[in-house]
Amino acid sequence: MRRVLTALIAVAVVASVATAVLVWQLSRHHGPDLPEISAYSHGNLTRVGPYRFCQVLNPTDCVVPAEQGQLPVNRTDPVQVSLPSAIADAPWVLLRVYEDDSLVEEFRPGTRLAVTIPTVDPFLGRLTGVAVHLPTLVRDEDGNEFPVPHAEWSVRTVWP
Repeated sequence: MRRVLTALIAVAVVASVATAVLVWQLSRHHGPDLPEISAYSHGNLTRVGPYRFCQVLNPTDCVVPAEQGQLPVNRTDPVQVSLPSAIADAPWVLLRVYEDDSLVEEFRPGTRLAVTIPTVDPFLGRLTGVAVHLPTLVRDEDGNEFPVPHAEWSVRTVWP
């Protein structure tokens, strides 16, 4: 009886330690949780984290995961880009890159969570990619202010 009780206590102690180690591993912080954007077209979906993400007040303090999404597209189905409120609640910029030129659109905070983009522009050609920027105003040595993206998400289109 004493051996059985000792074995049960040993099993309980080992199980408790194993559970504590598992809980510790699962609850450890594995780095910053950065927002993702999604892009959808013709039944294909991609979610992508930032290519670069810098501190707003210190644009030289950056995390550079260098992620770039890829999205298969065709001539007829547009691309739907969706943003979480963590991005859309700030002023943000959408860059559409076509074969012959780029288009830039600026959005006010909280006005858009999604944008639909044609894959072919009659004047600019095929869409080659999109990027979402969060701008920060910076000042140079001469006192000139201009926007610089402190965060960027990028999706490249893949044509058949």
